[in-house]
Amino acid sequence: MQNLLMPPQSQCEQARLARDARFDGLFFTAVRSTGIYCRPVCPAPPPKPENVSYYPSAAAASAAGYRPCLRCRPELSPDDANLLHDQTLHQALALLNEGILQEQPATALAEAMGISARQLQRLFVARLGATPAQLHTTRRLLLAKQLLTETALPVTQVALAAGFNSLRRFNSAFLDGCGMPPSALRKQHGTVAGGEPVLRLAYRPPLDFPLMLAFLRRRSLPGIEYIDESSYQRVVVANGVASLIRVSADPKRPELRLQLGTTDPRAIPAIVARVRRVFDLDADLRTVHATLGQEPLLARGIAERPGLRIPGGWEGFEVAARAVLGQQVSVAAATTLARRLVDRFGEHLPGMPEDLDRQFPAPATLVDAPLESIGLPRTRAATLRAIARACAEQRLDFSRAQTLESFVQKATALPGIGPWTAHYMALRAMGLPDAFPAGDLVLQQVLGEGQRLSERETERRSQPWRPWRAYAVLHLWHLAVPAERKNPKPATEATA
Repeated sequence: MQNLLMPPQSQCEQARLARDARFDGLFFTAVRSTGIYCRPVCPAPPPKPENVSYYPSAAAASAAGYRPCLRCRPELSPDDANLLHDQTLHQALALLNEGILQEQPATALAEAMGISARQLQRLFVARLGATPAQLHTTRRLLLAKQLLTETALPVTQVALAAGFNSLRRFNSAFLDGCGMPPSALRKQHGTVAGGEPVLRLAYRPPLDFPLMLAFLRRRSLPGIEYIDESSYQRVVVANGVASLIRVSADPKRPELRLQLGTTDPRAIPAIVARVRRVFDLDADLRTVHATLGQEPLLARGIAERPGLRIPGGWEGFEVAARAVLGQQVSVAAATTLARRLVDRFGEHLPGMPEDLDRQFPAPATLVDAPLESIGLPRTRAATLRAIARACAEQRLDFSRAQTLESFVQKATALPGIGPWTAHYMALRAMGLPDAFPAGDLVLQQVLGEGQRLSERETERRSQPWRPWRAYAVLHLWHLAVPAERKNPKPATEATA
C-alpha cells in the first residue's frame, strides 16, 4: 500500500525551497547531515537535496531516528486533514486523539476498530510511516516540547499534561525522542514570562478568523462564551476546576494564540484539540478548493471568501441542544432560549467573571427537566429531552471516530430529529467534512439560483463535492446573505 496522500517528492522539494506554509504538516523534511527533522517552513538555510528525506508524519521521522528541529518546531504543525479520505485510518486517528492509548495498549485500538492489531499496524506504517504507539508517543513528546518552550509550567506539570504519570519515565522518553533532557531544552530557550500559559496554534493559510468569529458570535451561549471582533473567550471546566480561555489571532504568523487561564495541566491536550476543531485549524483548503472550485457557484464563493472554514462547536451536546432550540425560530430567538436554558438549568461557577460564570447543563440534568418553563414548545421540549436521554445513556455521542452515515442514522432515530438537524450537528459538533443538510431551504434556493431545488436534486448536485461538502454548505450559506439582507425574513439557526 503506497502513501497516496503525501505530496510527490518533486512537490515536496519545491515547497521546502519556497518555505510554502500551505504544505505545513503535509510532510516533514529530515536532514541526514544534522539528524533533525523540520517543517517545510523552517527558516534555516536549506540543506542540499542529497541530504534530505521526506516523511509523511513527525512520528515517521522520529521512528527513523531523527529529532525535532528547535527552530521551526514541528510540534506547531497542523494535522493532515486529507487523511479523512481513508475512513478506517480516520476512525483510528479520532480514537487516538480521544486518548484510547493513554491507559491501554495498542491492541485496544485494534479491538475498538474491529480489525487485527497486525492489520492496523500495517495501515499506519503504510500511510503515516509509524505505528499507532509511535504516533501516540511522538504527539505526547511534541506537546511537552511546546509547553517547555512556550510556558513557565513546572516540568512535573508538563509531564502530566503530556500524559506521563512518572517524571522519571517522562525524562527518559523526552531524552530519547528529543535528544536532550527537558531541563536542557528549557535552559536553551531561556526564561518564559510567568502568568497564564499561552500556546501557539498553527494552521495552513488562508484562515478568515474575523469571519469565523462573526459566525460563532451569532450563536454564542450567554454566560458561557463571549466573542468580540478579535477574540473568542469561553469558560471551561476540567476536573472540577473552572477556567477562562481566550483565543486570538497572531498578527504576523499563520497562528492563533490560546491563553489557557488556570487550566488543570491534564486538560490541556483536550482543550487544544477542541480549539483546533472549533476553528478548523487542520483544514487543507488547497485540496478543498481544488474539488469545490469545479462548480462555478462555489468558485465564486471561494474567490470572495478564500479563508472560510467550518466553524465548530465546543461540545457536542451543546450544539445538539442549540440546534433544537433553533428549530423554526430566528437566531435571536434561539439565543434567548439558550440564555434561559443556561440560567435555569446550568451550574453557577463561583469565582468566575459575572458574565462568564455558567456551565452548560449536562444531558442527565435535562432528561426530565420542565423545559416548557423557558418558553420552549411542547414538541421541541420533548425532542431536547430525548436527545439528553440518548446522550446520558450513551446511545448518541459525538465522537469523530464514527462515520457520518452511522451518526445520522442514530440521530434521526430520535423523535423530532430529521436529516437536516442530524447533518447540522455532524457539521458543527463533529466537524465532519462531508456533512450536507440537503433539505436546507437556503441551500436549495442558492443552488437553484432563485428556484427552489428538491432535496433529491440538491443531494445529487452535491455528489462531485465529496468528501468536502460541509465546506460547500458554508460557502452557499454565505453567498445567500446579501440576498437575505435585501429581502429580510426570519433567519434560520444555520444561516443568520
